Amino acid sequence: MANTDKLTVKLNINDNVATALRKLDIGERTQNLKSINEIPIGHKIALKNIFKGEKIIKYDQLIGIARKNILAGQHVHVDNTDFKSSDHDYEYSTSVRLPNMIEPENRTLFKGYKRSNGKVGTRNYIGILTSVNCSATAAKNIAEAFTKDKLESYPNVDGVVSFTHGSGCGSNFSGDGFEALQRVLLGYIQHPNLAGILLIGLGCEANQIKFLLDSYNLKENPFFKTMTLQDMGGLRKTITEGIQCVEAMLPEINKMERTDQSVEHLNVALQCGGSDAWSGITSNPSLGYAADLIIKNGGTAILAETPEIYGAEHMLTRRAISPEVGKKLIDRIHWWEDYTARNKASLNNNPSPGNKAGGLTTILEKSLGAAAKGGTTPLNDVLLYAQQTNKKGFLFMDSPGYDPTSVTGQVASGCNVVTFTTGRGSCFGCKPSPSIKIASNTEMYNKMVEDMDVNAGKVISDNKSIEDVGQEIFDSIVSVASGKKSKSEAQGLGDLEFVPWQIGATL
Repeated sequence: MANTDKLTVKLNINDNVATALRKLDIGERTQNLKSINEIPIGHKIALKNIFKGEKIIKYDQLIGIARKNILAGQHVHVDNTDFKSSDHDYEYSTSVRLPNMIEPENRTLFKGYKRSNGKVGTRNYIGILTSVNCSATAAKNIAEAFTKDKLESYPNVDGVVSFTHGSGCGSNFSGDGFEALQRVLLGYIQHPNLAGILLIGLGCEANQIKFLLDSYNLKENPFFKTMTLQDMGGLRKTITEGIQCVEAMLPEINKMERTDQSVEHLNVALQCGGSDAWSGITSNPSLGYAADLIIKNGGTAILAETPEIYGAEHMLTRRAISPEVGKKLIDRIHWWEDYTARNKASLNNNPSPGNKAGGLTTILEKSLGAAAKGGTTPLNDVLLYAQQTNKKGFLFMDSPGYDPTSVTGQVASGCNVVTFTTGRGSCFGCKPSPSIKIASNTEMYNKMVEDMDVNAGKVISDNKSIEDVGQEIFDSIVSVASGKKSKSEAQGLGDLEFVPWQIGATL
């Protein structure tokens, strides 16, 4: 931070705005000037006259254009700031900083479930997946048959969960939407946190189970079964058979036990929602430090939400391990520019009303803070939505900014832990992967302490370092991966957040 007084923080010497550490009244002095208006906590104050058409700079980066003349000491927000489309001259692989990797014998350990394919789970669930919305009721009823009382005899089984969705038919048999759904289903079928899978279809849908099995050479086995309502003879018979199928899996899955495993087997989703101005100052850079620690231990961290790195993508291309990887990211940016244009939308539709109330003015400002979750290590690959990878380290996965859809894709890509920063107080969980909530400010943490796992607001309120809070987040990841319930898990969140991305026309 370039300049902090007790009222505001200026993040970079080149910035022409500062952020209020508390509400500023008219006439209060900060950064050698007087406030012209009341400035809400977390909002921006102009540090100099910014004339109409001039750039507004925060983090030493463009966050918007002055819509009209802005006087020094004036509130800078949506009424006097315009969005400017990203028009960077991209540099590729010019700021690649290789991490100091920890030797394998010295890497941090956690208690995980080692699977036969070499992957390691942090949870031990049985999943009831659906190929189409028409089989959702069957899946839901099968899962609900396995109550807490019924599972008491199987202490090593975390639960039986249904993953239902609203698509699978009424679409093309190819294209972005169809392929994305198939990647999601494949990712959950092969997910290390799901020890057993029952996949249920109707039988006549566009997204045929046979297509999925043939496309990915999947074979049924004692822990992976499929059925359709039409072949089984209807809903009731399917539910009865499905319950029997799960009952047959339970004793064997219950025999699985946690063993010491290296953090190199952790694949961590980096996510944010309900952000505020502090997210880019406290929680996101702290999570970025934790992500670096995961990667130094040989693990993987996946950033997502393409619309929420818009305006910061030039910083990621400089970290790309190769120009080819950097150009893959820009291809996704161009896809989104076209996607929003043909749907008569704008990438600046985000920030949300809650984000704006928290001090974020444009998507450029939000993106610059959101990208900090990705830490400092090289960008090793760019994935399509829900695409699995054999690469480790820092990765980016294309997705919308809508949290349930984005996290569904990250889990399908292999994430076995979810980290989720928030400034406004998002309540989120995502079975089968535990979700760790990280508060950006102490006031919200104290108000929602039952939902928040880590208080990154201590960077401001208690003068803690990013490194200290980042280490706390890393320790929390290891603890939760080893079986400790996160706050969202303890409250039962995570059954309703399976939301595959529906791309394209419904026919």
